[in-house]
Amino acid sequence: MKNIEELEQEIIKINNRNQKVEQDKAWELSWFRRLLIIIFTYIAMGIYLGIINIEKPWLNAIVPAIAFMLSTLTLPIFKQFWLKYFIKK
Repeated sequence: MKNIEELEQEIIKINNRNQKVEQDKAWELSWFRRLLIIIFTYIAMGIYLGIINIEKPWLNAIVPAIAFMLSTLTLPIFKQFWLKYFIKK
């Protein structure tokens, strides 16, 4: 049987883990993170399209960046649908 000090330590560990999970979730849902990924996608695609000699690579790089942005806006809707109809409680 665990003593009070061991239980207190377990509670502290659980609270610390929960705080980290909350921070990770906040980061995953943040607009700052989404904006960074959009910018990095745009830059990476612009460089790639330039390397393979696509005409106007920086203009064409907008398409995948916008596609990512649209996917981040619609995925929460599909997540709610999935949780409602596919996760058994």
